[in-house]
Amino acid sequence: MLSGKNVLLAITGSIAAYKSAYLIREFIKKGAQVKVIVTEAALQFVTKVTLSTLSKNPVYKDFIKNEETGQWNNHVDLGSWADLMVIAPATANTISDLVSGKGNSFLLTTFLSCNAPVFVAPAMDLDMFKNKSTQSNIKILSERSVEIIEPTEGELASGLEGKGRMEEPDQIVTIISEYFLNKATLKNINILISAGPTYESIDPVRFIGNHSSGKMGFALANEAQKRGANVELVSGPVNLETPENVIRTNVKSAQQMKKEITDRFKNIDVLIMSAAVADYKPVKEYDNKIKKQEAELNIVLEKTPDILKDLAKIKKKQVVVGFALETENELENARQKMKRKNLDAIILNSLSDNGAGFGYDTNKITLITPSENRKFELKTKDLVAKDILNFIEECI
Repeated sequence: MLSGKNVLLAITGSIAAYKSAYLIREFIKKGAQVKVIVTEAALQFVTKVTLSTLSKNPVYKDFIKNEETGQWNNHVDLGSWADLMVIAPATANTISDLVSGKGNSFLLTTFLSCNAPVFVAPAMDLDMFKNKSTQSNIKILSERSVEIIEPTEGELASGLEGKGRMEEPDQIVTIISEYFLNKATLKNINILISAGPTYESIDPVRFIGNHSSGKMGFALANEAQKRGANVELVSGPVNLETPENVIRTNVKSAQQMKKEITDRFKNIDVLIMSAAVADYKPVKEYDNKIKKQEAELNIVLEKTPDILKDLAKIKKKQVVVGFALETENELENARQKMKRKNLDAIILNSLSDNGAGFGYDTNKITLITPSENRKFELKTKDLVAKDILNFIEECI
């Protein structure tokens, strides 16, 4: 359940900070990406070099990244990046600050900006842990839906024996994995996603295609698997890494894509057709490269199969969502396409929106259903995928 997830690990000033190195390795072994925030006090126990080397990412501590240029670390973006935030070890002082809502450090402002699940693993001496103030603060955090990873009993840094030891890294990862397994909103749901362009060959060298990068479809596949779905991805020719836990099939032409999707359609619950399938293909595909001549070359085209329309005719329980990239009369054209193809929803992109459409890491969509239009702001495609999968969960 942690494979492919973005883990934001915050380390505070406890002797247990040395365990954070092992915690990073445990998360990475599970397939997670890790970014680390430290407090000044944490650096008394563990170094940035160690944490950066293990996490393979820069370590965050301050708002200002470069004093000479004024470049700063964006705590809002970091909070949005995270699929979960783990504060381990969490001192009594940090726990108190989390409760009070302070925003006077990079860690605290990132916590306030984070909408993902937050896990707190206390680490302190037994009397500090038992103190009524500490117990009250822990109770308040729990009531605010912060997940508390209870400390264990054992020998403490003071030499005393009792409850206050931070839970061991492997157990922390197990607890968090079980949490996401229980919360998996798309567990046992079979989702089929298409992505990228299709290429329709003219000859062995040339083809008819489009500029689709496939990034939106791959972001959807990644987000769906994070939510526990069984995900299959049918991709046109793109150079993107397959998301963790996703079964990928590569195709080239519209006909090949139709075959792969049709073969799987009866066994799926959701089809998200984000691929930019070529609308036309050459009637004749030449066996050899066409030589350049003085005369003009005319290529006769015919329609490619309408994959969405054909499958939507035979759908039973499946939720079918399509995409529409428009340049004029966007809403009307997209809505007509949704009706014509019998879709449950259609995702509208407009090339007139800056930062949206082919090739970008961002997108701006309108989610259209038979009853409403939901407009979203420009976001990274990872966040757009969350919005679309939230809708899919509503449908299910």
